[in-house]
Formats: sequence, C-alpha cells, structure tokens
Amino acid sequence: MRMIKRCWSSLNIAFSMYSKLPAAQCDWSEENMKYVMCFFPWIGVVIGLLCLGWDVLASYLGVRDALRNVILMAIPVVVTGGIHLDGFLDTSDAMSSWRPMEKRLEILKDSHAGAFAIICGIVYFFLQYGVLDSVQGDLVAVYACCFVVSRSLSAFSVVTFPKASAKGTVAGFSKSAQTRVIQTTSICYLLVTGIVMAFLQPVYAAAALAGAAISFAWYYHRAMKYFGGINGDLAGYFLSVCELVMPSAMVVVSLISG
Repeated sequence: MRMIKRCWSSLNIAFSMYSKLPAAQCDWSEENMKYVMCFFPWIGVVIGLLCLGWDVLASYLGVRDALRNVILMAIPVVVTGGIHLDGFLDTSDAMSSWRPMEKRLEILKDSHAGAFAIICGIVYFFLQYGVLDSVQGDLVAVYACCFVVSRSLSAFSVVTFPKASAKGTVAGFSKSAQTRVIQTTSICYLLVTGIVMAFLQPVYAAAALAGAAISFAWYYHRAMKYFGGINGDLAGYFLSVCELVMPSAMVVVSLISG
C-alpha cells in the first residue's frame, strides 16, 4: 500500500513538473521523488493520443492541412507548457556562442533569450511544419509513439549520464532516484513502444527508432564534449531534437519508397 501511494505521488510530481495537465497535490519529498522519471514517458502517451485524435478529427471534418499541421505542432507545447523548448532555446544559445565550457554553462542559466535562440526556434518550427505536412496516413500512428520514445530515452539519460553540475533539477532528481528501477522501466517502455510501432508500420518504425538512436548518441557526444555532462536544458534540447528527427526519418523513408 505504501509503495502504491509513493508511485501515485511520483506520477503526480512528474505531471506537475513536466506538463500543464491536472495533477493532485502531494509532498515533493525525497521518497516521493524516487520514481518520478518512471512516469515521465506517460506524458508522451497523452501527447501521442491527442495528436492521433486530432489527426482523425481533422480528417473527419475536412480541416485543411495548414491548420492540421499547426495544431499538431501546438499540442506538445500546450501540454508541456513549452518546458522542453525552453531547454532547446537555451542550449542553442550556448552552443552557438562557441565560448569555453564554463561560459556555456553560464549561458544556460541566463533567463534571457539571445539572437541564436530566436533564430534556432524559428528554424525548428519551420522544419517541424514541413515534416508534419508529410506525416500523413500510416505515418501518423507511428509518429504518435515518438513522444513516448523520446521521453523514455530522456529519463534513461537523466539517471545514467554524468551531470554538468551538482546543482539543478536533473542533478536533484538523479540523487533521489532509484537508478536501476528507472533504467529498467525506460528500457521496458522502449521495447513495448518499439513493438507497437513495428506492428503498426515496421519500415517507418525502424526509421523512427534509428533516428532516435542517432539523436541519443549525438546528445551524449555534444553534452560530454561541450558541457561536461547533462542538465535540464540539455535534456530538453535532446527531447526537442529527437521529436523532430524521428518523424523526419520516417518522411525520408516514405519519399524514398514512395
């Protein structure tokens, strides 16, 4: 009974921290924080279902592609409150500065958006719009699963990769987290989601998962080389990049095979 209560608290903390979805209030104690990252991918489930539901509704109502694409782009931002895009923008600023590691870490802490962040944000949304315009038909259900994959990999990285700083949200979660449990849970999420994707469309699933793997390796390399580890901003950066690369890989395969 105590374990169930602890997991329920971790679930609500995860939704309170990483989404704007309703969540019950609970004590953010170290005990309750242990399994937060186990429930982080559940937010991806909600986003994926909303995207899939909107695509079905848009098709039924005969909504034009422009509006359909814009709302598909908006759903993850509305559900999460843009917390991961904030990390993407901050990291883009830091990476584009080409300063020493210490200075890059200082830029990540700066609450102001620099020119590079704005430029990268605009380019990101243009690319996303173009990709989603080609995510049609059989690709949509596989695309909906991408939000679970990206968050499963992100949760795995939070408790596995070295940290850029001993302070911050990621370092705090990592200290109190049950590392082995979260790693195992994340791998299970990846396996189950990968099987579902393969069942829906094996070729597109393989492309999307390959895109996720490349994004994950690239994330680790860049984080270690330029920041000495990960933090919340870098985790958000990875999530944003992964959720662009995965559907992009599917679209490329569909164009080649089509």
